[in-house]
Amino acid sequence: MTALSKTQRIAAFSLAGAALILFVVFRPSPLHVDSGTVTKGTLQVVLDAEGYSRVRDRFVIGAPVSGRLARVAFREGDSVAKGDTVSELLPAELDAREFRQASARAAAARAAYDEALARERQATIGFEQAGRRSVRYGNLYSEGAVSKESFELARNEADMRLKEAEAARSAASSARFSFEAQQAVIDRQTAGTPVRIVSPVSGTVLRLHEQSERVVPAGAPLFDIGDPSAIEIVIDLLSTDAVRVKPADRVLIEEWGGGKVLEASVKRIEPSGFAKISALGIEEKRVNIIASLSRKESRLGDNFRIQAKIVLDEKSRVLLVPVSSLFRTTAGWKVFIIENGKAAARPVRIGLRSAFYAEVLDGLDEGDRVVVHPTNELRDGMRVAFEN
Repeated sequence: MTALSKTQRIAAFSLAGAALILFVVFRPSPLHVDSGTVTKGTLQVVLDAEGYSRVRDRFVIGAPVSGRLARVAFREGDSVAKGDTVSELLPAELDAREFRQASARAAAARAAYDEALARERQATIGFEQAGRRSVRYGNLYSEGAVSKESFELARNEADMRLKEAEAARSAASSARFSFEAQQAVIDRQTAGTPVRIVSPVSGTVLRLHEQSERVVPAGAPLFDIGDPSAIEIVIDLLSTDAVRVKPADRVLIEEWGGGKVLEASVKRIEPSGFAKISALGIEEKRVNIIASLSRKESRLGDNFRIQAKIVLDEKSRVLLVPVSSLFRTTAGWKVFIIENGKAAARPVRIGLRSAFYAEVLDGLDEGDRVVVHPTNELRDGMRVAFEN
């Protein structure tokens, strides 16, 4: 083979250098991308929603008859005892028709009182039976005959039956006071005999609907009385989200003003939804979720605004990848992993998903760097640049 002359060698080197320069000049520059790292941690699948706090057992005391209400000496926040007179009502003189109406209302109040007494007896029997079952299961648990879960269920049922019995007792007392107030209207001998309005329970005055002296119609609300330390949380969700919630799910109470996260649990899901107009003017079907606090918080009062997170599922020490790095293809989920300055499409299998992270079951390792928010310009094998 004939050796190249000096001129030919110079020309060849010049052509090779020119080709290299053209390759460097016209080669596509790396695509700038955002990146994230695959890490291990705890993943929570939550529903975020607004809610409010309310007193669990609220008693609204209304005017038993029409008449002139005396000025109320109590203020909101004052404590009252069961049977205390909170105000007096001076009814107007009754004519024959009004007397018949008052008699009918007294008879209805008597029937409601009898029904409340029956409910109280039923709740008392249920509590006594649950108490005996709790004691029996406690003895069986100490002997190893039943599981701890069965014993705890029996004990919790006894506690629940106790609360039901107390509520039924209070309802019976309220019905009795209502009956006595109605009966007092027809029992008075002369017009001008005042009707005492008494508190059916011991508690705190939560709200005064009327404070100054004025004429009020029968049934008009006058006072709200309850125990402000017995607080429950009301969270309204879209009905499509509410079906995912289960009793005993964890609830995290945030942004209530106290600076710490309060723990609660779902007590019940109300069976009936309601319509609500959203901020965009769209009618939505929503459902109230009732949660009870794990520990009492004295600073959280009635009708306070809160932000809640309902934990639907939770896993610890799982491999996490940003949800924004995932994209779906016909073959399934994929991510772009960054290797040696290039983006490589890699199939992955995911499990739980939250708003920001997803659980990686297969396809990635801890410490892998992935492209976050991949654009349509990104292709498999393309050079990329990112900031650490």
